[in-house]
Amino acid sequence: MSTTERPRILVVGGGYVGLYAARRILKKMRYGEATVTVVDPRSYMTYQPFLPEAAAGSISPRHVVVPLRRVLPKAEVLTGRVTSIDQDRKVASVAPIVGTPYELPFDYLVVALGAVSRTFPIPGLAEQGIGMKGVEEAIGLRNHVLEQLDKADSTTDEEVRRKALTFVFVGGGFAGAETIGEVEDMARDATKYYASIKREDMRFVLVDVADKILPEVGPKLGEWGLEHLKKRGVEVHLKTSVNSCVDGHVELSNGVVADSNTIVWTAGVKPNPALARYGIALGPRGHVDVDATLQVSGTDYVWAAGDNAQVPDLVLRAQGVENAWCPPNAQHALRQAKVLGDNVISGMRGFPQGEYKHASKGAVAGLGLHKGVAALKFGKFTLRFKGRIGWYLHRGYHGMAVPTWNRKIRVFADWTLGMCLKREVVSLGAVENPREEFYEAAAPVTAAAEAKKAEKPKATAS
Repeated sequence: MSTTERPRILVVGGGYVGLYAARRILKKMRYGEATVTVVDPRSYMTYQPFLPEAAAGSISPRHVVVPLRRVLPKAEVLTGRVTSIDQDRKVASVAPIVGTPYELPFDYLVVALGAVSRTFPIPGLAEQGIGMKGVEEAIGLRNHVLEQLDKADSTTDEEVRRKALTFVFVGGGFAGAETIGEVEDMARDATKYYASIKREDMRFVLVDVADKILPEVGPKLGEWGLEHLKKRGVEVHLKTSVNSCVDGHVELSNGVVADSNTIVWTAGVKPNPALARYGIALGPRGHVDVDATLQVSGTDYVWAAGDNAQVPDLVLRAQGVENAWCPPNAQHALRQAKVLGDNVISGMRGFPQGEYKHASKGAVAGLGLHKGVAALKFGKFTLRFKGRIGWYLHRGYHGMAVPTWNRKIRVFADWTLGMCLKREVVSLGAVENPREEFYEAAAPVTAAAEAKKAEKPKATAS
């Protein structure tokens, strides 16, 4: 850790906002002007819009993440968690992944913790649910789904088979609709290699409390996406919630039941609960309360943006929409990070700060290979695309939005190879417990050796 006396800019979180804000600050900062320290429990940033494609095997999981130390070579990157912050002393308490917690002083603070999955007290959810917030979960979901096909193909027990081939997805926003679209596509392809499994044997269920899916792309494209999924055999239950899922027995509020080994939860996000221990002003829903400059209200040294912040939407407010806030999506987070980085430099130098103002450029979503929707805004006009064209626009936008040219090239290479080669449908479930086979081989030998060693003193005594 650096022992420099230079001012420290502490960036809490290495996601969209943390990574891009730190890059912007380092780019604008004069040599030796300050030390930039980024603290995150992971040593990489995850490009979350690509998680559904990673779960389907269209993109290598390694290409969905961006190593912080490689992208921020001039910054201190600490792997750990900021557990609390003393605003009076300007000191953060850091819990590293190993070792004793320590205090880290700072002069300027950027809060970029992002969001966590929003869950409810549903019996069985914690034990059975699978999230889709990290690349680990995407890899786990892919392996899990293919493992269920292996189980179904290897048994004659109809109950076991039916439970293995039933997949329940909760949440009809971007994450839920895209994930079920990609996973259904992958499972459909995988049935070509299983003699006893057909697509008709599988049951895909999508549940949402809202009355529509994909609200981000507008009602027309959302309706098209809904009908498209239904044509592919997806069972959709809107205005419906999950009452229970104990031991995989899913009970919906509309009376529908389903026994499933796979329950994927993508029903929204909420600000990281750790914000409550940071001593800063929070809004009614737990977001950091910031001004249009992205500075935390009542401070001159703390900024926040992204999913953990409540950022005023100046574009909509200028149009007469009261209490309009920027939605928590990647489009806003990436742009907010740049404004935040500029404002940190301005605040450090005593200059006026700029306000964040961005009109949405639209939204894109992929629903599997060659299937997608896109709503692109050009001023007052919105162009809508669906099917293959929407899918191309989805890939084009996110392919260019993923950080660094290194990752862009790798992602486009994955897509190019995918056009020429068949999709890989092998399950690597053993990677979740890589030592299990070795332990099974070594444990009996070790136990026998210990037993033999224990017998030697007895033999000597006799």
